[in-house]
Parts: sequence; structure tokens; C-alpha cells
Amino acid sequence: MEIQKMRSGAAPCSVGEDELAQINRLSKRELCAEEVYTFAVRLCDNEVDRDGERFGEAALHALGRLFVGKSGIFDHNWSAEGQTARIYRTEICREEGVLTAAGDGYCYLKGYAYMLRSEKNADLIAEIDAGIKKEVSVGCAVARSVCSVCGAAAGTCEHVKGRRYGGKLCYTELCEPTDAYEWSFVAVPAQRQAGVMKRFGGGQSLKAFVEQTRDEAMLRELCALEGEAEMGRRYLAALRKEVSRLALLCDEGAQEDVFGGITQKLDEGELLEMKRLYEKRLGALLPVSVQLGAREGAREKDAQEAFLV
Repeated sequence: MEIQKMRSGAAPCSVGEDELAQINRLSKRELCAEEVYTFAVRLCDNEVDRDGERFGEAALHALGRLFVGKSGIFDHNWSAEGQTARIYRTEICREEGVLTAAGDGYCYLKGYAYMLRSEKNADLIAEIDAGIKKEVSVGCAVARSVCSVCGAAAGTCEHVKGRRYGGKLCYTELCEPTDAYEWSFVAVPAQRQAGVMKRFGGGQSLKAFVEQTRDEAMLRELCALEGEAEMGRRYLAALRKEVSRLALLCDEGAQEDVFGGITQKLDEGELLEMKRLYEKRLGALLPVSVQLGAREGAREKDAQEAFLV
């Protein structure tokens, strides 16, 4: 599952010797303080968001390790041209006296990033200093998402996010981060505190994701859906073949390979309509007749004898 958490917070910071040493561990050559611009970003936190989901503190610590060395880009556009900065260290920060909706102390993951002071980056540096470029969003992957009430895989139990059970808030805990892809400058965060957008990514298939959950009910449902999908594919293949056959009977000039390619682009409704039209046309071209018709006189004689006792 790929997660994108949106959070405010980009602010310039100074470059000390220790900071420069950590930056140079990532650079190809030794950089001096005058060459680099550094700033801090608030990447993600442990608050329950509007989707009823959150990272726990353990997940934030794991993300902190994963994000070191990751590039900053714009609007999650995975292009080398958009690379602007790189995280060189992270830390967990706490806000004393602030509690999350889950009832624990609020904390967030803070990243420190650097970029080169160059003509290309001059406008971006000015926008960060002015507070214009401020909101960021992170892209990462997690191995599990579980219900906060019972610990079951998210979506497999009867608990509803946002409700309380025995005084405990139900939300989805995003657990065991496995990768951090990038962090992006974005125009407007989608949610009040942290936005989340989930999708299967990183080349992971739906089946692989379900197998990771190790949930037997989900696996059985997926197997059933796979069987139904295979039956549907066979049905559509037979329907396309039948439509192609009817088209060739109705039009001697039709080319089988060309028409076969056309049917591959049609859905079930379109195929059924074409089948109906070709069957109607074929019926007009080749009307059905009785193979051994009786003579008129014989039919009349048979009709009269049918009432004889």
C-alpha cells in the first residue's frame, strides 16, 4: 500500500559543521557551506486524519530512517528534472501538552533537506524563505494497516472508523513502513492536518498485497473473484468469436484478422448489439426454409384426413 501524507512545514535553517558533514555523506564531492541551502520540513505525524488513519510513533521512527537520502520533487511527478533537494537527516519532534485524537502525545517526523545554491534554484529558495513553498507530501509504502480496536486487518472486522467502542476510538493504524519513495512540494494539502492517498504501487499486485495481509477471508474472496473473472474472460472470448463469425457470413469482403481486432475493443453490451444486428441481417440473407416441403395437394389431403376417425 502506498501512502501519501501531506503536512505543512518548510523553513530555512543554518548550515553548521555537523550538518555539512552529514550532507557530504550523500554528495559525490565535498561541498562547502556557501554552496548549499538547507531547510527543515515537517513530513508526517501521528494524528488521526479525516480518513480515520494514522502512523503510530514506531512507524514514524521507521520512516525517519527510510527517508534519509530521498529526493524532494514537485507534485509527486517522478521525473529526474524535478529533483530539487535531498533529505540528509531526520528526527522525531514532540509538542508537549498536545494530544492526538487517539489520546497519546502528539509527535511528528521532521526532515532536514539541502539543495545547491544555483541560478536554477534561486527562485525556489526565495519562495521557501518567503513562506510560499511550504506544504509537503510524502510517498511511502507500508506492509500492514490494522484496526485500532481489535488489531484485525483494516476492512475485515465489524468496527467502523470514527466510532468509539468501550471508549476507544476506532481508526486504521498504518504499520511497518517498508519503503519511502519521495517527498514533494504541493500546492494545497488535501486535509486539515494530514492528507492520505492510498493506492497499490511499486509494482505490487493486488494478489501480492492480499497475501501479505495473511487474512484467510480476503484470500478466499480473492480466489473466488479470480475464478469469476476467468469465466468472464472465456465468455467474452466466445462472444467475440461468434460476432466475428456472423460478420464473415454477412460480408464476404470482411477480413477475419481485421474484424477480430475490432471486437477486442468492444465491451459486452456492444458485442451483444452487434450479434443481434448480424443475426437479423443473416436471417434476411439466408431465410430458413423446410428442407422437404410437401405438395399443396398433399397438404390439403393430409389436413382433411387428420379429422377422420
